[in-house]
Amino acid sequence: MKRIIVRKDSYYDSVFLMLINQGVKDADGVTEAVVAMGTDMNRDLLKDMSLSNADVESATANDLIIALDGASEEALDNAEKTVDTLLKKKSSGNQQLFRPTSLSAAIEVVPGANLALLSIPGRYVAREARKALENGLHVMIFSDNVPLEDEIRLKKLARDKGLLLMGPDCGTAIINGKPLAFANVVKHGTIGIVAASGSGLQELTCCIDKAGGGVSQAIGTGGRDVRREVGGVTMLMGIEALGADPGTAVISIISKPPAESVVDAAIEALRQTGKPAVVHFIGARRREDEGCIRFAPSLEDAAHIAVELTGDAAHSAADFSLPESDIDTIVQAESEAIGRRQRYLRGLFAGGTLAEEALFVLQPTLGTIYSNVHPDQNCRLEDPTVSREHTIIDLGDDTFTEGRPHPMIDVSIRTGQLEKELQNGEMALLLLDFVLGYGAHGDPAGAMADAIRAARSAAHDAGGYLPVIASVTGTDRDPQNLTLQRQKLEDAGCVVMPSNAQAARLAARIMEKVG
Repeated sequence: MKRIIVRKDSYYDSVFLMLINQGVKDADGVTEAVVAMGTDMNRDLLKDMSLSNADVESATANDLIIALDGASEEALDNAEKTVDTLLKKKSSGNQQLFRPTSLSAAIEVVPGANLALLSIPGRYVAREARKALENGLHVMIFSDNVPLEDEIRLKKLARDKGLLLMGPDCGTAIINGKPLAFANVVKHGTIGIVAASGSGLQELTCCIDKAGGGVSQAIGTGGRDVRREVGGVTMLMGIEALGADPGTAVISIISKPPAESVVDAAIEALRQTGKPAVVHFIGARRREDEGCIRFAPSLEDAAHIAVELTGDAAHSAADFSLPESDIDTIVQAESEAIGRRQRYLRGLFAGGTLAEEALFVLQPTLGTIYSNVHPDQNCRLEDPTVSREHTIIDLGDDTFTEGRPHPMIDVSIRTGQLEKELQNGEMALLLLDFVLGYGAHGDPAGAMADAIRAARSAAHDAGGYLPVIASVTGTDRDPQNLTLQRQKLEDAGCVVMPSNAQAARLAARIMEKVG
C-alpha cells in the first residue's frame, strides 16, 4: 500500500531530510519511505523504486516529496504524522528565519560569511562551487558523485584565488572550532590536521581527544585530492595554512592511499613549516622518521604521537590497549566454536578510510582481501555488493550512496548487505565500524543490534558461531555518547575494541585459528 504526497514550494536542506528518513522508515508497518526534494536524481530514484506518479514527475527541486510504502492505511497515517513531527522540530522557533534557496540570496542574508558548504547532487556542484569561489568564499563540498575533471578545475581556481576548496566528498572538518558535517565533539587544542579522508579524520580527532590533546583546525580535502591527477592541491594549501597559524603547534596529515608524487610534495611542505609533524598515509611505502617529521603506522598511533609532540599527553598508548593475556582469552573464546563451513572474514564499513585501514592491517595475515576500494585493481570486487572470499566493503562508496543517504545516516544499507553475507554460511567473522558525531545516525549501535543478534543466531542454528568485532569512533560528548554505544554493541554480543586498528588486529588473530 503506497502513499505519495508532493508539497509545492516546501524547501528543506537535503542533509536534514537524509537524517529524518531513517526515523520515518523505523515507524511500525512501514516497508519503505523516502522524504526528499524533487530533484532530477530523486525523481529518477523514486521511479526506480515504483514510488512515483504524475505529481512526482512534475515536481521541481523546490518541492518536497513524501513517498511511503506500508502494510496498512493506519501505518501510512502514522508515518505521515512522523514526517510532519520531524519537519516541525526542524522549523520550530525558526518561523521567521529566511531560508535562502540560492547562493546569491544566502550571501545577502549573511554578508560576512567566508565559507560555503555545498550538499547538492554532484551534477550541480561545479556551477555552485564556482559561484562561491568567484564571491571570495572558501568552499566545503559534502556532495559525492562529482566528476574528477570538475574537481581539478575547481581546485586550480581556488588555488589561484588563495581559497581552500575542501572536497568533493568531504565529510568532515573543524574550522575555527566549528564542526562541519560528520565531525565529533572534541577538545580544542594545538594540533592541526589535514586529512584526505573523512572517517580517518574522525578517528584521528577522537583518539587525540582520548589521549588528552585537542584540535586547532581539521581541514578535510576529499579522498581524491591525493591522486596524481589532482596533485594534492588542497592538502598542500592546508599544510601551508597550518604552518602560518599561530594556534597550531603540531601538524598531522593523513590520507587514503596517495600517489607517491603527492607524498613527496606533502613531506616537503611539512619541512617548510618548521613545525613538528606526524604523517600517516594508508598503504604508502613506510618511511623513516626525519628531523621533526614522524611517520605513524596507524591512525591511532598518529594521534598518540601528535599529542606526545604537544607535551599534553594525559595517557600513553598502552593505556588504550588490552593486555596480551586478555587478547589471548578473547581469541580463544571467539574462535573455538566457528563452524567448518565458515571460512572467510567479511568487513562491512560505513567509514571509507576505516575500511582501507582494516584492509592493510589484515592483509599480511589473510593474504588476498577483495574490496570495492582496494587500490590493486586485481583485488577489486566486480560487483561491490557481492563478496568474494575475504572481503571488506566500504558501504559509503559512491556506488551505494547515489540517490540515498550515507550509511552513517541510514543503517539499512549495512543491514541489507549483512543479510546477503549470511546466505551461503561462509562468513567466519564479521568486522564492523561505528562512527558517531554530528549528522550521523542518532543511535547507530541500537539500530544495528537486532541485525547483529539475528546474524549470530543464524550462525548458531547452522551449527557454528559468528564472532562480531567492532570499533566505535566517537567521544562521550557526542550526541550518541561513546560509552552508551559500546554498551549496546556488547549487549548484542560484539567484542568492542578501543580503535579501528585494534579491532582489525584482533580479527586477524581470530582468523588465524580458522581452518
